[in-house]
Amino acid sequence: MGTLKTVATIETRQTATLTLTERAADKVKGLMAQEPAGEAEVLRVAIRGGGCGGFEYALGFDRGVADGDAEAEFHGVRVVVDPASAPYLEGATVDFVESLQESGFKIENPNASGSCGCGHSFQVAEGDEAHAGCSH
Repeated sequence: MGTLKTVATIETRQTATLTLTERAADKVKGLMAQEPAGEAEVLRVAIRGGGCGGFEYALGFDRGVADGDAEAEFHGVRVVVDPASAPYLEGATVDFVESLQESGFKIENPNASGSCGCGHSFQVAEGDEAHAGCSH
């Protein structure tokens, strides 16, 4: 019997389950254009511990996709989510709001059981208990 020779590696990536609105995508593309070449290839959306609600949203540019990332493209913007953040962001929508009262990215997240006044941190229900509470 002969040995098998690897001809090609097929990578399977998970599809990001959040949505980027066209307004947000336009803003992201404008910001990406201001970054040095190669530094802002994808928009990374993540959650991290902290904030008054238990978790905070983090949006930033990255050079590319990392192992395990979920990936999707919306209106010409590649969006990636790391595997630890993906369950918390499933079904979320990233929008860009510009009004007299506020201006910036806004995330509507169906997984959030509560949030604090700033809207940048949130908590999720786990069983009957929620992670962290709002405290200032």
